[in-house]
Amino acid sequence: MGGIAASAAAFLPGCKPQLAGVLTSSDTHPADYPTVQAVEYMGKLLAERTGGRLGIKVYAGGQLGSETDTLEITSFGGLDLNRINLAPLNSIEPATLPFALPFVFDSVAHMRRVVDSELGDEVLASLEPHGLVGLVFYDSGARHFYNTKRPIVTPADMVGLKLRVPASDLYVAMVNALGANAVPIPFGEVYQALAQGVIDGAENNWPSFVSARHYEVAPYFSLTAHLLTPEALVISKETWDQLSPDDRALVRLAARDSVPFMRRLWDARVEEARATIIASEVLVNSVDTDPFAALMRPVWDEFITTPQQAALVERILEMGSGR
Repeated sequence: MGGIAASAAAFLPGCKPQLAGVLTSSDTHPADYPTVQAVEYMGKLLAERTGGRLGIKVYAGGQLGSETDTLEITSFGGLDLNRINLAPLNSIEPATLPFALPFVFDSVAHMRRVVDSELGDEVLASLEPHGLVGLVFYDSGARHFYNTKRPIVTPADMVGLKLRVPASDLYVAMVNALGANAVPIPFGEVYQALAQGVIDGAENNWPSFVSARHYEVAPYFSLTAHLLTPEALVISKETWDQLSPDDRALVRLAARDSVPFMRRLWDARVEEARATIIASEVLVNSVDTDPFAALMRPVWDEFITTPQQAALVERILEMGSGR
Protein backbone atom coordinates (compact mmCIF):
# COMPACT_ATOMS: atom_id res chain seq x y z
CA MET A 1 0.00 0.00 0.00
CA GLY A 2 2.98 2.30 0.38
CA GLY A 3 3.22 2.66 -3.41
CA ILE A 4 -0.38 3.79 -3.66
CA ALA A 5 -0.04 6.40 -0.96
CA ALA A 6 3.24 7.60 -2.45
CA SER A 7 1.79 7.97 -5.95
CA ALA A 8 -1.20 9.83 -4.53
CA ALA A 9 1.04 12.16 -2.54
CA ALA A 10 3.17 12.83 -5.62
CA PHE A 11 0.06 13.61 -7.65
CA LEU A 12 -1.41 15.77 -4.91
CA PRO A 13 1.46 17.86 -3.53
CA GLY A 14 0.81 19.09 -0.02
CA CYS A 15 -1.97 16.58 0.58
CA LYS A 16 -0.71 14.17 3.23
CA PRO A 17 -2.73 10.96 3.48
CA GLN A 18 -4.21 10.54 6.93
CA LEU A 19 -4.16 6.76 6.66
CA ALA A 20 -1.32 4.50 5.57
CA GLY A 21 -3.71 2.91 3.08
CA VAL A 22 -5.53 5.99 1.87
CA LEU A 23 -7.12 5.74 -1.56
CA THR A 24 -7.54 9.01 -3.43
CA SER A 25 -10.81 9.60 -5.29
CA SER A 26 -12.03 12.30 -7.65
CA ASP A 27 -15.51 13.66 -8.38
CA THR A 28 -16.56 16.73 -10.36
CA HIS A 29 -19.76 17.04 -8.32
CA PRO A 30 -19.79 19.27 -5.20
CA ALA A 31 -19.06 17.94 -1.73
CA ASP A 32 -22.73 17.55 -0.74
CA TYR A 33 -23.64 15.58 -3.89
CA PRO A 34 -24.93 12.00 -3.38
CA THR A 35 -22.09 10.36 -5.34
CA VAL A 36 -19.46 12.20 -3.30
CA GLN A 37 -21.18 11.26 -0.06
CA ALA A 38 -21.48 7.65 -1.24
CA VAL A 39 -17.74 7.31 -1.88
CA GLU A 40 -17.03 8.91 1.50
CA TYR A 41 -19.42 6.38 3.05
CA MET A 42 -17.53 3.61 1.23
CA GLY A 43 -14.31 4.95 2.77
CA LYS A 44 -15.91 4.94 6.20
CA LEU A 45 -16.91 1.30 5.74
CA LEU A 46 -13.39 0.39 4.64
CA ALA A 47 -11.87 2.16 7.64
CA GLU A 48 -14.27 0.40 10.02
CA ARG A 49 -13.74 -3.02 8.47
CA THR A 50 -9.93 -2.76 8.41
CA GLY A 51 -9.35 -0.98 11.71
CA GLY A 52 -8.26 2.16 9.88
CA ARG A 53 -5.82 0.39 7.57
CA LEU A 54 -7.76 1.39 4.45
CA GLY A 55 -9.72 4.56 3.76
CA ILE A 56 -10.66 7.02 1.03
CA LYS A 57 -9.95 10.72 0.58
CA VAL A 58 -12.40 12.30 -1.88
CA TYR A 59 -11.45 15.41 -3.87
CA ALA A 60 -14.83 16.80 -4.91
CA GLY A 61 -15.96 19.76 -6.98
CA GLY A 62 -13.56 19.11 -9.84
CA GLN A 63 -10.51 19.96 -7.71
CA LEU A 64 -8.37 17.59 -9.75
CA GLY A 65 -9.65 18.62 -13.18
CA SER A 66 -12.24 17.51 -15.72
CA GLU A 67 -13.49 13.95 -15.88
CA THR A 68 -11.57 13.37 -19.11
CA ASP A 69 -8.34 14.44 -17.40
CA THR A 70 -8.89 12.51 -14.18
CA LEU A 71 -9.94 9.39 -16.08
CA GLU A 72 -6.62 9.34 -17.90
CA ILE A 73 -4.74 9.91 -14.63
CA THR A 74 -6.69 7.06 -13.02
CA SER A 75 -5.94 4.67 -15.88
CA PHE A 76 -2.22 5.27 -15.34
CA GLY A 77 -2.41 4.85 -11.56
CA GLY A 78 -1.90 8.48 -10.54
CA LEU A 79 -5.33 8.47 -8.92
CA ASP A 80 -6.90 5.49 -7.19
CA LEU A 81 -10.67 5.94 -7.54
CA ASN A 82 -12.87 8.00 -9.83
CA ARG A 83 -16.60 8.60 -10.05
CA ILE A 84 -17.07 9.10 -13.77
CA ASN A 85 -19.88 9.96 -16.16
CA LEU A 86 -20.39 7.44 -18.95
CA ALA A 87 -19.58 9.96 -21.71
CA PRO A 88 -15.77 9.75 -21.29
CA LEU A 89 -16.08 5.97 -20.95
CA ASN A 90 -18.17 5.75 -24.14
CA SER A 91 -15.19 7.12 -26.07
CA ILE A 92 -12.84 4.37 -24.87
CA GLU A 93 -15.09 1.32 -24.38
CA PRO A 94 -17.95 0.53 -26.81
CA ALA A 95 -19.70 -1.77 -24.30
CA THR A 96 -20.60 1.24 -22.13
CA LEU A 97 -22.51 3.01 -24.91
CA PRO A 98 -25.80 1.03 -24.74
CA PHE A 99 -26.38 2.36 -21.21
CA ALA A 100 -26.19 5.91 -22.58
CA LEU A 101 -28.79 5.52 -25.34
CA PRO A 102 -31.90 7.71 -25.18
CA PHE A 103 -35.03 5.83 -24.08
CA VAL A 104 -33.17 2.52 -23.63
CA PHE A 105 -34.41 2.46 -20.01
CA ASP A 106 -38.14 2.86 -19.40
CA SER A 107 -37.86 3.81 -15.73
CA VAL A 108 -35.44 4.34 -12.86
CA ALA A 109 -36.37 0.86 -11.62
CA HIS A 110 -35.48 -0.62 -15.02
CA MET A 111 -32.09 1.13 -15.05
CA ARG A 112 -31.27 -0.03 -11.53
CA ARG A 113 -32.36 -3.59 -12.32
CA VAL A 114 -30.02 -3.67 -15.32
CA VAL A 115 -26.93 -2.17 -13.66
CA ASP A 116 -27.38 -4.42 -10.60
CA SER A 117 -27.50 -7.51 -12.81
CA GLU A 118 -24.90 -9.72 -14.45
CA LEU A 119 -25.19 -7.44 -17.47
CA GLY A 120 -24.02 -4.50 -15.39
CA ASP A 121 -21.09 -6.57 -14.10
CA GLU A 122 -20.11 -7.42 -17.69
CA VAL A 123 -20.04 -3.76 -18.70
CA LEU A 124 -17.95 -2.88 -15.64
CA ALA A 125 -15.55 -5.73 -16.47
CA SER A 126 -15.11 -4.37 -20.02
CA LEU A 127 -13.12 -1.45 -18.57
CA GLU A 128 -10.19 -3.56 -17.38
CA PRO A 129 -8.25 -3.49 -20.69
CA HIS A 130 -8.25 0.30 -20.32
CA GLY A 131 -6.44 0.28 -16.99
CA LEU A 132 -9.66 0.54 -14.97
CA VAL A 133 -11.58 -1.87 -12.76
CA GLY A 134 -15.29 -1.08 -12.66
CA LEU A 135 -16.76 -1.35 -9.17
CA VAL A 136 -20.39 -0.16 -9.24
CA PHE A 137 -22.88 2.07 -11.01
CA TYR A 138 -24.47 5.11 -9.37
CA ASP A 139 -27.53 7.10 -10.47
CA SER A 140 -27.42 10.40 -12.32
CA GLY A 141 -31.19 10.76 -12.51
CA ALA A 142 -33.83 10.92 -15.22
CA ARG A 143 -33.22 13.82 -17.60
CA HIS A 144 -36.13 15.89 -18.89
CA PHE A 145 -36.53 18.80 -21.33
CA TYR A 146 -37.34 22.31 -20.16
CA ASN A 147 -37.72 25.53 -22.09
CA THR A 148 -38.92 29.12 -22.22
CA LYS A 149 -41.47 28.80 -25.05
CA ARG A 150 -44.12 26.13 -24.50
CA PRO A 151 -44.93 22.76 -22.93
CA ILE A 152 -43.39 19.84 -24.80
CA VAL A 153 -46.08 17.20 -25.11
CA THR A 154 -45.24 15.65 -28.50
CA PRO A 155 -42.11 15.73 -30.68
CA ALA A 156 -43.86 18.35 -32.83
CA ASP A 157 -43.56 20.76 -29.89
CA MET A 158 -39.77 20.50 -30.12
CA VAL A 159 -39.48 21.57 -33.74
CA GLY A 160 -37.38 24.70 -34.08
CA LEU A 161 -36.40 24.96 -30.41
CA LYS A 162 -32.75 25.74 -29.71
CA LEU A 163 -31.84 23.34 -26.90
CA ARG A 164 -28.59 23.23 -24.99
CA VAL A 165 -26.80 19.89 -24.80
CA PRO A 166 -23.45 18.83 -23.36
CA ALA A 167 -20.56 18.51 -25.83
CA SER A 168 -21.57 14.99 -26.87
CA ASP A 169 -22.24 13.63 -30.36
CA LEU A 170 -24.93 11.36 -28.91
CA TYR A 171 -26.80 14.23 -27.25
CA VAL A 172 -26.59 16.31 -30.43
CA ALA A 173 -27.94 13.47 -32.54
CA MET A 174 -30.77 12.81 -30.06
CA VAL A 175 -32.00 16.41 -29.92
CA ASN A 176 -31.72 16.91 -33.68
CA ALA A 177 -33.62 13.66 -34.31
CA LEU A 178 -36.46 15.03 -32.17
CA GLY A 179 -36.76 18.06 -34.44
CA ALA A 180 -35.02 20.62 -32.25
CA ASN A 181 -31.66 22.31 -32.84
CA ALA A 182 -28.91 21.09 -30.51
CA VAL A 183 -26.63 23.82 -29.14
CA PRO A 184 -23.57 22.46 -27.26
CA ILE A 185 -22.52 24.96 -24.57
CA PRO A 186 -20.99 24.54 -21.09
CA PHE A 187 -23.43 23.90 -18.26
CA GLY A 188 -22.30 27.01 -16.41
CA GLU A 189 -23.45 29.23 -19.27
CA VAL A 190 -26.99 27.83 -19.54
CA TYR A 191 -28.72 30.20 -17.10
CA GLN A 192 -27.53 33.32 -18.89
CA ALA A 193 -28.19 31.81 -22.32
CA LEU A 194 -31.78 31.05 -21.29
CA ALA A 195 -32.28 34.49 -19.78
CA GLN A 196 -30.92 36.24 -22.86
CA GLY A 197 -32.75 34.05 -25.37
CA VAL A 198 -29.56 32.63 -26.87
CA ILE A 199 -31.16 29.22 -26.36
CA ASP A 200 -34.80 28.26 -25.83
CA GLY A 201 -34.23 25.39 -23.45
CA ALA A 202 -32.07 22.58 -22.15
CA GLU A 203 -32.42 19.19 -20.47
CA ASN A 204 -31.37 17.80 -17.13
CA ASN A 205 -32.61 16.11 -13.96
CA TRP A 206 -34.83 17.64 -11.26
CA PRO A 207 -32.01 18.47 -8.81
CA SER A 208 -29.88 20.21 -11.45
CA PHE A 209 -32.89 22.18 -12.72
CA VAL A 210 -33.24 23.55 -9.19
CA SER A 211 -29.62 23.89 -8.06
CA ALA A 212 -28.60 25.77 -11.23
CA ARG A 213 -31.73 27.96 -10.83
CA HIS A 214 -32.78 27.26 -14.42
CA TYR A 215 -36.39 27.08 -13.20
CA GLU A 216 -36.24 30.85 -12.67
CA VAL A 217 -35.91 31.44 -16.43
CA ALA A 218 -37.45 28.31 -18.02
CA PRO A 219 -41.10 27.98 -16.93
CA TYR A 220 -41.94 24.78 -18.88
CA PHE A 221 -40.69 21.42 -17.60
CA SER A 222 -41.71 18.29 -19.53
CA LEU A 223 -41.26 14.82 -18.07
CA THR A 224 -39.66 13.11 -21.06
CA ALA A 225 -37.15 10.99 -19.06
CA HIS A 226 -35.25 10.60 -22.31
CA LEU A 227 -32.03 9.60 -20.57
CA LEU A 228 -31.47 7.53 -17.43
CA THR A 229 -27.74 7.08 -17.92
CA PRO A 230 -25.92 5.74 -14.85
CA GLU A 231 -22.48 6.86 -13.68
CA ALA A 232 -19.62 4.53 -12.79
CA LEU A 233 -17.20 4.23 -9.89
CA VAL A 234 -13.88 2.85 -11.10
CA ILE A 235 -10.55 2.03 -9.47
CA SER A 236 -7.18 2.15 -11.20
CA LYS A 237 -6.03 -1.32 -12.24
CA GLU A 238 -2.55 -0.39 -11.05
CA THR A 239 -3.98 0.26 -7.58
CA TRP A 240 -6.13 -2.87 -7.80
CA ASP A 241 -3.15 -5.06 -8.62
CA GLN A 242 -1.34 -3.80 -5.50
CA LEU A 243 -4.21 -4.85 -3.24
CA SER A 244 -4.29 -8.32 -1.68
CA PRO A 245 -7.17 -10.60 -2.72
CA ASP A 246 -8.79 -10.04 0.69
CA ASP A 247 -8.54 -6.26 0.34
CA ARG A 248 -9.98 -6.40 -3.18
CA ALA A 249 -12.96 -8.24 -1.76
CA LEU A 250 -13.33 -5.60 0.95
CA VAL A 251 -13.18 -2.77 -1.61
CA ARG A 252 -15.78 -4.45 -3.83
CA LEU A 253 -18.11 -5.09 -0.89
CA ALA A 254 -17.78 -1.53 0.44
CA ALA A 255 -18.48 -0.17 -3.05
CA ARG A 256 -21.59 -2.33 -3.39
CA ASP A 257 -22.76 -1.32 0.07
CA SER A 258 -22.46 2.34 -0.94
CA VAL A 259 -25.00 1.95 -3.75
CA PRO A 260 -28.21 1.77 -1.66
CA PHE A 261 -26.82 4.61 0.49
CA MET A 262 -26.31 6.74 -2.63
CA ARG A 263 -29.77 5.89 -3.97
CA ARG A 264 -31.48 6.92 -0.75
CA LEU A 265 -29.69 10.28 -0.88
CA TRP A 266 -30.48 10.71 -4.56
CA ASP A 267 -34.17 9.83 -4.25
CA ALA A 268 -34.53 12.28 -1.35
CA ARG A 269 -32.84 15.01 -3.37
CA VAL A 270 -35.13 14.37 -6.34
CA GLU A 271 -38.22 14.63 -4.14
CA GLU A 272 -36.94 17.81 -2.56
CA ALA A 273 -36.29 19.37 -5.98
CA ARG A 274 -39.66 18.19 -7.28
CA ALA A 275 -41.42 19.84 -4.33
CA THR A 276 -39.54 23.09 -5.01
CA ILE A 277 -40.64 23.10 -8.65
CA ILE A 278 -44.25 22.15 -7.92
CA ALA A 279 -44.42 25.06 -5.46
CA SER A 280 -42.97 27.44 -8.08
CA GLU A 281 -44.63 28.93 -11.15
CA VAL A 282 -43.13 26.30 -13.45
CA LEU A 283 -45.65 24.33 -15.51
CA VAL A 284 -44.81 20.62 -15.23
CA ASN A 285 -46.43 18.29 -17.75
CA SER A 286 -46.44 14.53 -18.25
CA VAL A 287 -45.46 13.06 -21.61
CA ASP A 288 -46.31 9.94 -23.59
CA THR A 289 -42.74 8.93 -24.36
CA ASP A 290 -43.58 6.41 -27.11
CA PRO A 291 -43.59 8.96 -29.99
CA PHE A 292 -40.27 10.35 -28.76
CA ALA A 293 -38.70 6.90 -28.43
CA ALA A 294 -39.90 5.97 -31.93
CA LEU A 295 -37.68 8.69 -33.37
CA MET A 296 -34.55 7.27 -31.76
CA ARG A 297 -34.00 4.33 -34.11
CA PRO A 298 -31.69 6.30 -36.46
CA VAL A 299 -29.73 7.51 -33.44
CA TRP A 300 -29.36 3.98 -32.09
CA ASP A 301 -28.30 2.75 -35.54
CA GLU A 302 -25.67 5.49 -35.76
CA PHE A 303 -24.06 4.71 -32.40
CA ILE A 304 -24.65 0.97 -32.01
CA THR A 305 -22.21 -0.39 -34.56
CA THR A 306 -21.12 -3.83 -33.30
CA PRO A 307 -22.95 -7.13 -32.70
CA GLN A 308 -21.78 -7.01 -29.06
CA GLN A 309 -23.40 -3.60 -28.53
CA ALA A 310 -26.60 -4.72 -30.27
CA ALA A 311 -26.78 -7.81 -28.05
CA LEU A 312 -26.38 -5.65 -24.94
CA VAL A 313 -29.21 -3.37 -26.11
CA GLU A 314 -31.51 -6.36 -26.60
CA ARG A 315 -30.73 -7.67 -23.14
CA ILE A 316 -31.44 -4.25 -21.63
CA LEU A 317 -34.80 -4.05 -23.38
CA GLU A 318 -35.73 -7.58 -22.30
CA MET A 319 -35.33 -6.51 -18.67
CA GLY A 320 -37.71 -3.56 -19.06
CA SER A 321 -41.44 -3.35 -18.55
CA GLY A 322 -42.00 -2.82 -22.27
CA ARG A 323 -43.27 0.17 -24.17
